Amino acid sequence: MNDLDNIIQKNRELFNTNEPNDGHFERFEQKLNELNSKKKTFTFGYILKAAAVAILVVLSGLWVYDNINETKINKGIALSEISPEYGEVEMYYTHLVNEKYVEINKSESLDSLQKMILVYELNEMDSIYENLKKDLTVNPNDKRVINAMIQHYQLKVEVMNQILNQLQQVQNLNKQKSENYESTEI
Repeated sequence: MNDLDNIIQKNRELFNTNEPNDGHFERFEQKLNELNSKKKTFTFGYILKAAAVAILVVLSGLWVYDNINETKINKGIALSEISPEYGEVEMYYTHLVNEKYVEINKSESLDSLQKMILVYELNEMDSIYENLKKDLTVNPNDKRVINAMIQHYQLKVEVMNQILNQLQQVQNLNKQKSENYESTEI
């Protein structure tokens, strides 16, 4: 590199004496203008990218809107939204079912696994009720659906009463066995 610098320094006057060829500045300016004009035009690829982004935004917006509306429809409506009388009936049965759940959970005759299985089965019954709520959303004044919802509550309370009666019988049997065992030991 030092050799090149030395050659340039020694021949400096030769480099400064020559002017560029005629039209050099015009050609240089034309090339600059061509580069600037290419940057301002939109290419087909750029338009495709913008269209793809726009389509993705629109589709994602539609998906969100669809899922929000679907959640409202899937939830269904409750009896209380039909009339105040049905709301009272629903509240009565809901309160009764909750009391029965508490009694079942307090039962000493069941171990934790049995309680878990029992509660799972009772919750499975609620899936039927959820389907009835969806049907009620579609047909809010259909007395058959309303009656089916009330009958579901009645059936659930009846099943829970039977379970509690059987648990009470088991508890009484266990109590008698333990009393008999204690009396034979003495």
